[in-house]
Amino acid sequence: MDKKVMATEEQLAYAKLLDSGMKTGLLILIVTFAVYMSAVLTPHVPVEELPNYWKMPVHKYLAAADIHPGWAWLGMLGKGDFLNFIGIAFLAGVTIPCYIRIIPILFAKKDTTYGIIAIIEVLVLALAASGILKAGGH
Repeated sequence: MDKKVMATEEQLAYAKLLDSGMKTGLLILIVTFAVYMSAVLTPHVPVEELPNYWKMPVHKYLAAADIHPGWAWLGMLGKGDFLNFIGIAFLAGVTIPCYIRIIPILFAKKDTTYGIIAIIEVLVLALAASGILKAGGH
C-alpha cells in the first residue's frame, strides 16, 4: 500500500532555492568564522573578556559592550566578531527569495489564494526584518 507522493513544481522550486541558500549561508559562516578566529580583524569584544559578559542579561551586556540592537551591527562589520552576522542574516532572510521564487508559479497555475498568501508572507517577513516594528527585547 505504498503510495508515492510527488512534490509540486512550487515545492521543488522553493526547496532548490532553499538548498542553495543554505549552502551559501553555511559557506559565509565558515569563511567569516575563519576570519574571526584568525584575528585578521580586531573583534569589538576581545575574546578574553567574553566570560565577563556571559552572565549578564542581554540589555546589560549591550550597554556594557557599547552595542546597539537591531541593524546597528551593519556599521560594525569591520570588527571580526560582527562579521559573522553576515551569514546569520543571510540564512535568516533566505526564506524571502524562496517565496518570491514560487509566486509566479502559483499565479501561472491559477492558484491565486496561495499566490496572495505568498506575497503577504514576503511582505510580513520583510517588514519584520526591517526593524520598523519594535516588539519584544529590541
